[in-house]
Formats: sequence, C-alpha cells, structure tokens
Amino acid sequence: VQPGRQRVGRSLPSRRIVNTQHGLITIIHTSFVAVEGLTELFAELAPQVTLRHIVDDSLLEEVLSNGCVTPGVRKRLGAYLAAAEQMGSDLIFNQCSSVGEAVDEASGEVAIPVVRIDTRMAELACEAGTRIGVVATLGTTLEPTSALIEKTAATMSRSVALERVLVEGAFDDLRAGDLEQHNAKIVDAVRALAKRVDVVVCAQGSMAAIVPLLGETPVAVLTSPRTGVAHAIEVLNDRLASRRAAES
Repeated sequence: VQPGRQRVGRSLPSRRIVNTQHGLITIIHTSFVAVEGLTELFAELAPQVTLRHIVDDSLLEEVLSNGCVTPGVRKRLGAYLAAAEQMGSDLIFNQCSSVGEAVDEASGEVAIPVVRIDTRMAELACEAGTRIGVVATLGTTLEPTSALIEKTAATMSRSVALERVLVEGAFDDLRAGDLEQHNAKIVDAVRALAKRVDVVVCAQGSMAAIVPLLGETPVAVLTSPRTGVAHAIEVLNDRLASRRAAES
C-alpha cells in the first residue's frame, strides 16, 4: 500500500467480541436479503448470542412506492418492536437504513435497547474527516443516512459537509438480476467520490458486496453490516453486565 493510501477493508479493522454471556437479539428486516449475512456475522462475532428474525418485506416496498415512510409502516414497525420485547429480547437490531428514523421514534415505546445498523458507521464517518461522501442507490436510503450523519456530527460537536451521490439505475439493475451492472455502477461512483472527500459512506448494507471490487482507495470506504453488528454486541454486553451487577 502506498503512503497516504488505505486498503479498503483494512483501514477500520474490527475486533472479535467475546464474553457476551448469551443474550437474545431480535433483528427487524424489511426484506429477506440480509437475513443470511447478518446471521453469519453475529455467529462470527458473538456465537453465544441467540438470534430471532422478524421479516416484513412489504415495508420497503411501501416506502419505495410512496417515496417516504408512511404512517402504516411506522405503525407496523412499532408493533414489531413491541413484539420483540414481548419475546424476551435483550436488544433489537434494525437492519434497514430507509426506516431508521421511524425505528428511532418507535424505540421510545420499548424498555430495551434498539440499535440501528448504521449508527456506528455514522460515528466512524464523523471521526474520519469533515468532508463525507454518501453513496446510495435509493433516495429513500440516501436522505435518512445523510440525516443520521448530520445528527451524529452535531452530537459529537463536529462540523461536516456532506456530498450525496445517488447512483441512478443501479437499483433497477439489481431488481432485473443484473448484479454485474449494479456493482459496476456503484464501484465507479465510489471511486470518483473518494477523490473528493475524506471518507465515503455506503448507505445500504447490501453495498458491502462491492468492497472487494474497489481495490485501493485514497480514503476509507465504510459499510454498515460488520460495524453495526459489532456495535450491537457492545450494547448487549453493557446491558447484560448491568443486569448481572444488579442481581449480585
């Protein structure tokens, strides 16, 4: 690697998290796409944790059709958070960035932690620099992710400037089954954006698949699945430690 350059996937190493002392995490999904991948990540980072999945693939379709999170989506998300709590979950993990703000609002109705997949990624982006590029294939994900980064920056007392890039046509390629064209468009967009900013944020968890195709980039390219899972496990550890302390 040349001086001043970072190899994607190595610039922000994650550590293996152990000693979770069990615990139950329920993941709320808006599609079936991430079920297998997130299950594998949790098994790698915290094999003792028990997972449950609540999947409603009508949620994302409704958001896409309306261009926003509808009252019906908000109502169903609230019901799923309540159901996860009633199932005995120690933590709820939200998989979909498009409904992240709605999940934040509903989280006040449950007494257990609710962790968004992209929260830690937003923190890392704000730590990496002031010029932050955000890439997405859906406007319904681009705006919530951008809002999260701006909110995180304010919380961290950092001043940031965002450059948003919507990769036109990539999502249509994905739906048509043309994964190669989908990936190529995102790779081109990320490479171009990386020349103008301090860090690039991939707004959708599914975009992690393009990282191996990027090669070397002048700045870090962040994706949410691994960092989000690691963050959830940290929050779970803290919750279980507090419970043990209260019981002792």
